[in-house]
Amino acid sequence: MAARARSEERRAEILRAAFEVIAERGYRGASLGAVAERVGLTQQGLLHHFPTKEALLVAVLEARDQWDAVPRGEWRLDLLGALVEYNAMRPGIVQTFSALLGESVTDGHPARGFFTTRYGAVRENFAAVLRAEYGDRLPGGLTPEAAAPLMVAVMDGLQYQWLLAPDAVDMPGAFTDFLRLLGTGAGSPGAGEGGDDLDLDQRPRRDET
Repeated sequence: MAARARSEERRAEILRAAFEVIAERGYRGASLGAVAERVGLTQQGLLHHFPTKEALLVAVLEARDQWDAVPRGEWRLDLLGALVEYNAMRPGIVQTFSALLGESVTDGHPARGFFTTRYGAVRENFAAVLRAEYGDRLPGGLTPEAAAPLMVAVMDGLQYQWLLAPDAVDMPGAFTDFLRLLGTGAGSPGAGEGGDDLDLDQRPRRDET
């Protein structure tokens, strides 16, 4: 039991070091050697705990999900917006997530199972968030289950655009705009006709505030 506890503690140290290296050097710079040096191990010693770089990076993403976790039923739309803002403060982690996500669509990739399972859970959680906010139908007529994959696509698509052009893409602001569209049912029959629907054309531009 003592040996197992030491091994788990060492794994936790390696994950923390990997977070630091990723934050400092990005996805490509996060080598096994750099992480091993930070925790006082040889690269061979690190391979005892994580046999490949991909295995280490997937473990980092799993740990990130655990550290960022909000108890089921406590997510709200405003918290999702806050999460996007938080991600904009840690580009190395977002870069690692996005790079592994793109690679994971290939057969046999070590991150494929992680992302497949993760996205199933995320779609389910987002549907629950949307149902709590809007009920069984969003203003545009979609069910929460139909809208949830669209929300996931917007979040991840914005991350790619932001990583490629951080000065041109305001990731938190664009996600907030998307939430406004969800709330007004923009593009649906009757949207903006009477009632209290927000006129998006009249909202202040970000450079005017």
